[in-house]
Order: sequence, then C-alpha cells, then structure tokens
Amino acid sequence: MTLSIFWARHILGSKGVAHKEQFSGAEAVIIRQLFISPEHNFFGHHEQPAGESPTLEQTEIRCVAGRGVEGDRFFDYKDDYKGQITFFSVEVFDDLCRQLGVNDKSPGATRRNVITAGIDLNTLVGVEFEIQGVRFAGVAECAPCYWMDQAIAPGAEELLKGRGGLRARILCDGVLSVDG
Repeated sequence: MTLSIFWARHILGSKGVAHKEQFSGAEAVIIRQLFISPEHNFFGHHEQPAGESPTLEQTEIRCVAGRGVEGDRFFDYKDDYKGQITFFSVEVFDDLCRQLGVNDKSPGATRRNVITAGIDLNTLVGVEFEIQGVRFAGVAECAPCYWMDQAIAPGAEELLKGRGGLRARILCDGVLSVDG
C-alpha cells in the first residue's frame, strides 16, 4: 500500500522561525490490523477499575470526515477532536513485547484503530497524508498513559514514551481495509 504525503509540515528552526519541511514521493505502509472499541475502558476511569469492553478486530473500518471511525468510542466525541482515528506501529509493538518479555498480547491491547507496518508514525505529526484513498491530518503523538502498564505489562508506559502512536483527524470519508 502507498502512503501519499500531500503537504509539508511546519517546524521550528534553530532560531524559532517556522519553515516547511518538504516530504517527497510516497512511502510504503501496510495496514496489518484494524480495531474498534465501542466503549471506554480507560478514558475517564482515573482512580477507578478499567472497563471490560472488548477491542474488536475488523477487516475494514469506515472513516467519516470530522467525526471518527464508525462504531468506535470516539465517534462524534466532540467537534474537531484530534483523535478521530489512531495509528500504532506493529514494529513498536513487537519491540515493546520483546523488551517486556510479553508474548500473549495483541496490538489491540493498545486500543489504537489502525496497526501499521513500514512507517515511522512520528513523521506524520503536522502532515496531511492519504492511505487507501482516505485523507488524514496527523495531529499529535498518542502519548502513553499509566493504563498501558495494566493493558500490556508493567513498564509499557515508560517504553512507549515518544512511540505511542499517532492521533489524526479524518479529512474525507472512506474505508480502510487490512492489507492481504
């Protein structure tokens, strides 16, 4: 699958002056898995037990511009929400599991929607991009929280700092499918 980068991101140079970092061409990205989570397990559960709503693996998900992923807990959450869809790298997940000695967890434990391979998701913060004909705006890293230690294994939160995935807004309607 090809990932198209549509516009450059604004970054601060060494003197604090904004300039554009150019991206050229396209990078290979593979969608390994897709998930929806109909209810919150961790969000809003601070100092309470985690919820028990399952993360449901899908072969495809419907992305709705400005609203989110149909069937997911953040669909229509609030206007212009920065986490309408979330991405996570399978390479990061595999490295995390290796470092923690975990072999019984799925990437779905991260509760991210799209599990990718072949791209450094941090390069998409501040960038508009397209996968399978659906356009997105990369907004921010999915910063890991202390719940990751419960969902995956103790130490997961610390190991995921700076590698927690990508939050994005959906810019056009479309369907994402798991790559065969």
